[in-house]
Amino acid sequence: MSMTPPFSDVVRINQIGAGLSRRLEPDAETRQRIARSLDLQGLEDFVVDLDIKPTPSSSEWTMKGRVVAHAVQTCGLTLEPLPVDVDRRFSIQLAEAAAEETDEIEITLDEDGADLIEDGKIDLGQYAVEQLVLSLDPFPRKPGAAFVQPEEPTEISPFAALKALKDREDPA
Repeated sequence: MSMTPPFSDVVRINQIGAGLSRRLEPDAETRQRIARSLDLQGLEDFVVDLDIKPTPSSSEWTMKGRVVAHAVQTCGLTLEPLPVDVDRRFSIQLAEAAAEETDEIEITLDEDGADLIEDGKIDLGQYAVEQLVLSLDPFPRKPGAAFVQPEEPTEISPFAALKALKDREDPA
């Protein structure tokens, strides 16, 4: 079962040339899909400006950008809507994955931290959503909302409720 990303805008690395600039502004339906996938109550605005430029190394690129969004998260304590404004700049190193003909899967850790480009394609939409996620609070809480520990019952016995009923019915 392959999951379809909520937003996709694929560019091939041979389209980048000396540099590529893109503005991504998903339509209302796509923003709803993104909001559902991120468990948001809403995503009213979502704009990502991207610039991709090759580095002096022939198989690496730098993607710089800015994500601006207005989202509505859910307060983790009160479950009330919590509006959030995002305005964040980011920079990501990209490197072309070496193509090898093999049936084995080899997992290596890339020391320079570059994201690997597979099949010569970069999904700008997925990067845009990823940067939005990184900008959101994973534990949203409304200002002033505080968790109050409920009182522990004095008697934890399963018969406590029956005893309370008996005491109420006994006029003695």
